[in-house]
Amino acid sequence: MTETTPTGANAPVGVFDSGVGGLSVLRPIRALLPHEDLLYFADSAHAPYGGKSEAEVAARAQAIAAFLLEQGVKAMVVACNTATAVAIDAIRKRYPSLPVVGVEPGLKPGAAATRCGKVGVLATEGTLASQRFQALRDQIAAATGAQFLAMPCPGLADQIEKGELRSAATAALVARFVTPLIRDGADTLVLGCTHYPFILPLIEESALAAADGKDITVIDTGTAVARQLQRLLEQRALLNAQTAPSALAAFTTGNSASLSRACERLLQLSPPVMKVDAQENCQPEAKFV
Repeated sequence: MTETTPTGANAPVGVFDSGVGGLSVLRPIRALLPHEDLLYFADSAHAPYGGKSEAEVAARAQAIAAFLLEQGVKAMVVACNTATAVAIDAIRKRYPSLPVVGVEPGLKPGAAATRCGKVGVLATEGTLASQRFQALRDQIAAATGAQFLAMPCPGLADQIEKGELRSAATAALVARFVTPLIRDGADTLVLGCTHYPFILPLIEESALAAADGKDITVIDTGTAVARQLQRLLEQRALLNAQTAPSALAAFTTGNSASLSRACERLLQLSPPVMKVDAQENCQPEAKFV
């Protein structure tokens, strides 16, 4: 069923992820578009998406998209690689008048950056198994000659969700995933999950150790997503013309205090956070006051 969407320039932009990873996309959006009001949705009760079936991820993404439309968003950012791979086409089909931006592993910039022709891709199992990722990989490999070395990273997003950004356990996981890619010859690493930019220091440390000090390039697409959102808003005459600072509010199907702490720790922000029913209909359990 096709549904109408609001078009007012003063309406907010919705951003959603399985958990806190999408905050790494929200950060460059706020920097590039400081006057846009933003609504962030963390589906933490169902995080991470990477190990779930495509049907489960698609159902969650559709429910969250419908919820954000009920809040009056004028555009939407699917700030999750797995949800983008599985569900963004269906969301665009259901809401054809809504600008929808997704995130994908930066395979094209990775191919442009590599000097040796080998690019490591760190991502969830769900992203790497998706038809969308595999088609993108094959297309760019054929066009550039780059070889993409895929590395599924089970458990890594969970560590970031728990706030363990510098713990020994997280560092060990990172080393387990990064070291084989570097030893197999990759000189460029693509971050294929929006959680991973928050542990960039650990990724760089592991990469440099495995490379014996040789330069390793790390690709994160958060800024590119923000620019694409800006382009779409400009094309639709939807840029917010307000001069006041933008507002940010957040929703979560998990623990609201946990998301509040994540916003403070990762963004140095303290937005209001509302708990939302974790079931498929995403009904609010309370209202902002």
